[in-house]
Amino acid sequence: MKVSYHGQSVVRVETADHTILIDPFISGNELCDLDADSIKADVILLTHGHNDHVGDTFDIAKRNDALVVAPNELANYFGGKGLNTHPMHIGGAHEFDFGKVKLTQAFHGSSYTEEDGSIIYTGMPAGILLTVEGKTIYHAGDTALFSDLKLIGDMNDIELVFLPIGDNFTMGPEDALVAADWVKANTVVPMHYNTFPVIEQDPDDFAAKVKTGKGLAMKIGDSIEL
Repeated sequence: MKVSYHGQSVVRVETADHTILIDPFISGNELCDLDADSIKADVILLTHGHNDHVGDTFDIAKRNDALVVAPNELANYFGGKGLNTHPMHIGGAHEFDFGKVKLTQAFHGSSYTEEDGSIIYTGMPAGILLTVEGKTIYHAGDTALFSDLKLIGDMNDIELVFLPIGDNFTMGPEDALVAADWVKANTVVPMHYNTFPVIEQDPDDFAAKVKTGKGLAMKIGDSIEL
């Protein structure tokens, strides 16, 4: 499979039969190289309801008849708008035709701001353990450092992890290095940085300091084969 990074927390996983998007914040994201009007997706996985993660979910899912897998309240929100959804909750796992999804804890918030400024509560935030073709990818979502990251590392053989490093809204580089040690992934990729001035970080510096696994600062549009 091919896994590519597209700015903020946008990750695309391409297998032999499916294209999976995680947190497709494309429109309004100057760091993203994807085109929201033409991108193909069979599945969209969402970590939480903040606009810089939900992004273009509705339009992409509607155009492609894609399945949206998300924490319960967020999935119900999109289901009410006519999308094909599968609600899940933290600690739960499900086998889909494209692979296995398990939601983990993430210490953050989750709400969606409508165009009129109204705020919709969208349940608990989550991380995503995605197992496809025998390999497990961990997208930690937006989160602070928390000790159960060690448990997640102990219980799963993680090939690739995406960890936020932006600070202010999530853990910063120092805490993310601790998280990398606990998760014990073979490859550690920083995400959720430089989209806004308040989360500016040096991903290459972070990657160079990773001790457990290989640190890899993926450029926008870079991909790796698993």
